Amino acid sequence: MNKAQFIQLLEQEGYPQPIEVQQVPNGSLGDHAHPFAVKALVIEGSIDLTIQKKTRTYEPGDIFQLGFEELHAESYGSDGVTYLASRKQSV
Repeated sequence: MNKAQFIQLLEQEGYPQPIEVQQVPNGSLGDHAHPFAVKALVIEGSIDLTIQKKTRTYEPGDIFQLGFEELHAESYGSDGVTYLASRKQSV
């Protein structure tokens, strides 16, 4: 998926405009949760998300999403990762 398609999808699903996020090469964050839902499009690099002991790698063009307060861990590839992320507050 490209940026324009992703932004259109966000609008259809009631998400606000995304922000660009960059994470450092080979970085990681242990188990944590956010007080919002996230939908994101990977632009460059890669990110591994571990949710309920299952890990999946996301690369450019892939979309990942996390539910409100969903527990997860993150790790970033050797080139780091850049993604567009939109946060949706719980209602």
